[in-house]
Amino acid sequence: MVTDAQQARLTAWVHGRVQGVGFRWWTRARALELGLAGSATNLPGNRVEVVAEGPRESCERLLEALRSPDTPGDVDHVAEQWSEPKGGLTGFVER
Repeated sequence: MVTDAQQARLTAWVHGRVQGVGFRWWTRARALELGLAGSATNLPGNRVEVVAEGPRESCERLLEALRSPDTPGDVDHVAEQWSEPKGGLTGFVER
């Protein structure tokens, strides 16, 4: 059983050629496979913001996937921020 102390919120900003290449859809699929809730949102400047909440280990696995060479497009850099989960998220949406 996962305790509240093991829950985390990952916010990742993915930079590169990540818009118009299926990156948000791919991210959503990986997040759902890992049992995470959150969103993937296009931002100006060829960036995607990924917010994911759930077990810390699953969030870490998503971050590894975002940094892997298997992503659609071309990821130049991923910046991350960890925080306490805020809750209120259901499913994983593309915005």
